[in-house]
Amino acid sequence: MRISGLASGMDTESIVRDLMKAERIPLNKLKQQKQRLEWQRDGYREMNSLLLSLRNETFNMKLSSKYRVRSVNSTDDNKVTASATSLATESSYSITEIRRLASAATKVNNGSISSSSTNKIDTNKDLYSEQSKLVNSTFNWKAGSVESKTMVAEADRTEFNLELNTTAGTKVVDINNTIVKVDGKSYKVVGTTPANSDEVWVKEDGTLSFKDPIRKGSSVKVDFATNQKIDTYSMTSAFKEIQLSKSSIFEGSPLQIKVGVDSYSTSGTNIIDSANNIVGSIDYKSGKLTFTNEITIPTGQTSLDVSVTYAQNYFSFDMSTFTSKGQINENFLIQGSESLTSTLGKINNSNLGLTAFYDSFSDQVTFTRNETGNYRGADGTTNATLNDPLNHEILTSAGFIDDVLRFSGATETGGDNANFTINGLQTERTTNIFEMSGVTFTLKNKLAMTEPPVSISIKNDTNGVFDNIKSFVDKYNEIITKIQEKTSETFYREYLPLTDEQRESLSDKQQEQWEEKAKSGLLRRDSLLSGVLSQMRTDFYLPVTNSEVDSNFNQLATIGLTTSPNYLEGGKLYLDEAKLKKAIEENPSSVEKLFTSSGSTNGELGIVNRLYNSTKNFMDKITERAGSSLSTNSKFTIGKNLLNIDSRINRFEDKLTRTEDRYWRQFTAMEKAIQRSNEQSMFLMNAFNGGM
Repeated sequence: MRISGLASGMDTESIVRDLMKAERIPLNKLKQQKQRLEWQRDGYREMNSLLLSLRNETFNMKLSSKYRVRSVNSTDDNKVTASATSLATESSYSITEIRRLASAATKVNNGSISSSSTNKIDTNKDLYSEQSKLVNSTFNWKAGSVESKTMVAEADRTEFNLELNTTAGTKVVDINNTIVKVDGKSYKVVGTTPANSDEVWVKEDGTLSFKDPIRKGSSVKVDFATNQKIDTYSMTSAFKEIQLSKSSIFEGSPLQIKVGVDSYSTSGTNIIDSANNIVGSIDYKSGKLTFTNEITIPTGQTSLDVSVTYAQNYFSFDMSTFTSKGQINENFLIQGSESLTSTLGKINNSNLGLTAFYDSFSDQVTFTRNETGNYRGADGTTNATLNDPLNHEILTSAGFIDDVLRFSGATETGGDNANFTINGLQTERTTNIFEMSGVTFTLKNKLAMTEPPVSISIKNDTNGVFDNIKSFVDKYNEIITKIQEKTSETFYREYLPLTDEQRESLSDKQQEQWEEKAKSGLLRRDSLLSGVLSQMRTDFYLPVTNSEVDSNFNQLATIGLTTSPNYLEGGKLYLDEAKLKKAIEENPSSVEKLFTSSGSTNGELGIVNRLYNSTKNFMDKITERAGSSLSTNSKFTIGKNLLNIDSRINRFEDKLTRTEDRYWRQFTAMEKAIQRSNEQSMFLMNAFNGGM
């Protein structure tokens, strides 16, 4: 218990506070020392960030592309253009004839797909209801349920299961049109044990068997059809309507409806009970069941189980294309509720490499390969299930594609390779853009033999190489200037970090100005940073003693780069533009080797290899001293010092607590003694007064 001057009349709190100010002076010094270390650490890390930036620039300058910039000129850009990489040598090409440009294979169907020009198909409505508008409606509709399931392999395995409700009679149908993809790669569905690694056996019970194990983590996506769909519901309140999960419901067989213990079925558009009484209706298009009377939850129950077994309308088709990856086959399962737009979208999103397009004006459909070129060759073979004319790259099948969309016998155009003569050699390419020896050519138009040939010249781009070197020099100068400034800052010894009490007496602006001076010069004449500058000056100044390097180009000065003689500039580079451009133009290979040559000693290394090693070496040293943003204090020198100071601060704060407690005990004891003395005096005074 603290007693504050009640008996003595002294301002005990002020006295103790003033005493503790004196006691806290060593603590404030420790905190100021800690703050300086933190500022110093941050300063080192800032310098390391600059060195990292320089090292990244240096790494880029190690690449041959920085010294092999090519300029390309074409005598007729309307016919041929070209670009060149650093791999291209100084050379020239003559294209004397372009007989044919590469084109993509295209198929246009055989006329309008709608039976009336005034009542065309609505491509955004469901195909089942729109089929009456078509010239040919041979969809070959089937009854079942189109499903999709994605499974992730939890371990390497050859078998997967679709987990069908086989006890209720659900099974896979239309198996040949099942679509199985593993991580996007299509597998061929077979009806027996797979013989090849790209095959999968799909069984009626939903089991998938692969020849080779599917790796753990792989995604197995299966699109398939079942003979029926069973929707289940748990109704918790009265209802009149049931919305099925599928639409375009198959009308050829009755739906089986179970509501609690009661059974219902359908007859035409009616829902009937077991006594053939009409109790509701069904909308086959939307898949909605509507009961005449509301069905309530039986008394004593919280819910009512409902199930509906049914099938939907769907059809299937397949297509095949020849691509740069070989022949691609794709199967498609289309629900009756899907539109022409969504169906063509599935073709576009498949691996066929096609763009399928419906034009509302002409009422026609086209297929166009996304790649140009002829990938079929001259020896095409026929396919039993696909409309497979010789050399066609887009192969269609009977049913939806050939009949409904009218592609049976459609003519295919395009699908040609570019055919041209270059430097006297007649050759072909599958695209109009192709690469030869580091040069990328773009054929734009045909070129007849009677026309002037197109000449393509590849030369060294002096200005491009110069710009790369100049940009590097500018970046280097910028970074070393900042490091030099940091090591030359004025150190204001009298400006210590502010204490909490000092901050209270200063404005924000005054605090900012004070701290600016307090932070200044903490890395002044730092041996580590000075060593960085000294080493980089040496790296640039010393000649490259390497047999690969021309003796006339073994030092930066020979190509117009010199270091500043003023040590205060920290090794800044000066550039003689005319001299550097001349060196690049006359001997680009020697300039490149001066910068990038390799070797076992520092003297043999090219300039940027030296600089890269030096920056990495000093970055490691700075990290050892100041750590990084991810480092813990125990891993670097300044951090260890900070831990030591933190420990001393904690111990001193404990000591201050004990000292303050001691002062208060002393003053409390004094107050109590004075209080007792006052009480005794009062007692004696009262006693004397009472005796008179």
